[in-house]
Amino acid sequence: MPSLRSGDPGSVVLVAAPVTKSPAKKSPAKKTVAKKAPAKKSPVKKSPAKKAPAAEKAVPAPKRFTGAAFFDLDRTLLAGASGPVFSQALREVGVLTGEAHPVESALFKVFDVFGENYPTMVLTKQGVRLVKGWDVATVAEAAELAAPRLVDKVLPYAHVEFAEHRTHGRAVVLATTTPYHLVKPLADLLGFDDVIATRYGTNESGTTFDGTVRGEYIWGKGKSRSVAWWAEEHGIDLDDCHAYSDSYYDVPMLSIVGSPHVVNPDPRMFGIATLRRWPTRYLDAPAGVPKIGGFEPQKLALMFTRSELMPFVRFRSYGKRRIPETGPAIIVGNHRSYFDPLAIGYLLAKRGRPVRFLGKKEVFDAPVVGDFARAMGGIRVERGTGSDEPLRAAEEVLAAGDMVAMMPQVGNAATIRRSLARDHGAISIQPGRAERNFLPPAPDGTHGWIALGHDWPSQSRVAQV
Repeated sequence: MPSLRSGDPGSVVLVAAPVTKSPAKKSPAKKTVAKKAPAKKSPVKKSPAKKAPAAEKAVPAPKRFTGAAFFDLDRTLLAGASGPVFSQALREVGVLTGEAHPVESALFKVFDVFGENYPTMVLTKQGVRLVKGWDVATVAEAAELAAPRLVDKVLPYAHVEFAEHRTHGRAVVLATTTPYHLVKPLADLLGFDDVIATRYGTNESGTTFDGTVRGEYIWGKGKSRSVAWWAEEHGIDLDDCHAYSDSYYDVPMLSIVGSPHVVNPDPRMFGIATLRRWPTRYLDAPAGVPKIGGFEPQKLALMFTRSELMPFVRFRSYGKRRIPETGPAIIVGNHRSYFDPLAIGYLLAKRGRPVRFLGKKEVFDAPVVGDFARAMGGIRVERGTGSDEPLRAAEEVLAAGDMVAMMPQVGNAATIRRSLARDHGAISIQPGRAERNFLPPAPDGTHGWIALGHDWPSQSRVAQV
């Protein structure tokens, strides 16, 4: 469970303890089955009847999972390709020599932008012959070097998805074309329950690769068949499974599970997802946040949150350094004016960091404004219900390393005194003038301008909620 610890005055940082799982719980079960099978061989007719109960008792793993979640790796869990990281690690251990070829770098960049394409994947499959003669132990050393580097590149909300599935008792499985020998250490660090990956053949002693693929090539229909086989082997109904991928070539895998998730889709996958009404999301932002040209709307908005575009207000900023460049934080400010969120947004824009505001449901129910609030990653709050759903949503945001902002109020009274704001850092805004500092942001003096409880610009009184 994540824990909260205090950082600078007025900030709260969420520290998520890494989840570790023992990956070796299934092997004893399979060994037991292998021992019992020969013992039941003699009477041919009785053999099938006795194998089933034996297998059920010997393999406890299927019984502890209510379903499974299968995750693609490149452009799904990672923003781009894992290839450059593996390539660098293989050079460091001496398997590859020389610098990366310009063509290699160009192919990876094309993949990052456009995703998989048929010619490159065919070449990748044929490329298994290039590894013939490579030392298995040395490749394993490269994989161990690459694993922590790739963990740092895993998109933040992927960890939220992992935790959600584990909470519901689902197995979390990595399903990728990338060779098993390279991705297994990464899967172990991320706490995956199993790995479905392309397995390269080795010589009889298992010391060198022999230039062949053992079993299915985990791509396209081959990945789909392997996922189906894995689910059957573990006694899991595919209707109780989830699958995540960016690639058009993973449509077969997404089609066989009950809950497909399209992540950072390539152009063709986007079209398929639209036609089939598959949910589309991005694991670098909360669920429901779209992207425009690859950019989250709030990050686009932050680019235009400039003082030059608000000539009616003068801004002076203090304490920008107190805003953490990375990591979770909670921002709490007064709410005496409709200008307050924009004021806080202006300060955060100087850090280039998005923030998820908790807002009352009336904002989300409003036409246009509600759509804008959701696109910004806002968290809906239904006051008076006692629901902890907004808090759980905020906890997910913090666990992903993002910032959460809330603006409590009692009528028109500020919740943070001006004296406290001056001591610890605050925001002070008045018509034609704005001063801001951080921790905690405490807008003060805005109640006479676009004030809560008033229509604007007429300033006529309306009911206060």
